[in-house]
Amino acid sequence: MLLGILSVIFFLSLLILIHESGHFLAAKFFKLKVEEFGFGFPPRIISKKKGETRYSLNWLPFGGFVKIYGENTLEQKPDNEADRGRDFSSQKAWKRTIVLLAGVFMNFIFGWLAISFVLAAGIPSALFISEVRPESPAAAAGLKPSDKIAAIYAGGESLTSPSVNSFVEFIQKYKGGEFKITVERSGKTLDITTASRVSPPQGEGALGIALLEAGSEPRPFLSAFGEGFKDALTIIKEIVFAFYGALAGIFTNGSLSGVAGPVGIVGVAAQAAGISVVYLLQLFGLISLNLAVLNILPFPALDGGRLFFVLIEKIKGSPVSAKTEGVAHAVGFSLLLALMAAITIKDVAGLF
Repeated sequence: MLLGILSVIFFLSLLILIHESGHFLAAKFFKLKVEEFGFGFPPRIISKKKGETRYSLNWLPFGGFVKIYGENTLEQKPDNEADRGRDFSSQKAWKRTIVLLAGVFMNFIFGWLAISFVLAAGIPSALFISEVRPESPAAAAGLKPSDKIAAIYAGGESLTSPSVNSFVEFIQKYKGGEFKITVERSGKTLDITTASRVSPPQGEGALGIALLEAGSEPRPFLSAFGEGFKDALTIIKEIVFAFYGALAGIFTNGSLSGVAGPVGIVGVAAQAAGISVVYLLQLFGLISLNLAVLNILPFPALDGGRLFFVLIEKIKGSPVSAKTEGVAHAVGFSLLLALMAAITIKDVAGLF
């Protein structure tokens, strides 16, 4: 679990820094005034000013931030001639669009490269429990979804590193008997004893679990990047549909069952870290693509929300008032914090 927590802090911070570096590089390219690029969030530990930009190391190690002058539309225009015209709000719409999209672009690049490296390295074969049916022997014994099956024992015989077919054949051979199953969960190895049913309900197996077999052979290095790009686009499409389903669940019945926050990710990361570094890299590649989709949503305080105001400006021919946009982003940020708090409470409750 400790490895999972450290992995989450490191990789989420890395992903946010990668996102912010996109804004930073785009702003520098267009010669905008970048006031600060922070690693972590204040209060500051140490900072150094190089040129006109302050680079800071901060106490809260969750990502980072870039402060571009004029990004806050309520800020006053610079008085000195050298900085005039270098603030974000006075730039042409296409320049602001590129700066806003640069973070999303960087998250997509990281996700694509992570998936490509995973394809090139290959994924170690593993067998997971994908579902545990209620009131089944597996549920009564304490088996859980995402458990990795390392071995199974029955009748004085053992089967290690099973595949779906070999596992099912082993269960059939000793059907009606007792099984000891060794699983890996959140970095721990557990031995769980469960009975099996001779006549299970229709659509269920003897134990009442569904299985998922993972793993792939290494791809040639160059072709892995082409396949990784296609996979990244497919994943983006699936994430969009998943977000739509999750949002529909939140607004129709208030359900957060399909949403996980940092606490929920810890458990998944711990499991992935216990299996292989490759699985961990794959997980954070997927998270990076999720961040790309999340940030492009047209919701105030997100990059997509800021982009939405640029679009409104182009349609109506004049900017939305600085006060209106500022209030919208403040309300949006508050709602995001409230949603994150609710998701965290849900994730913490799920640990007990």
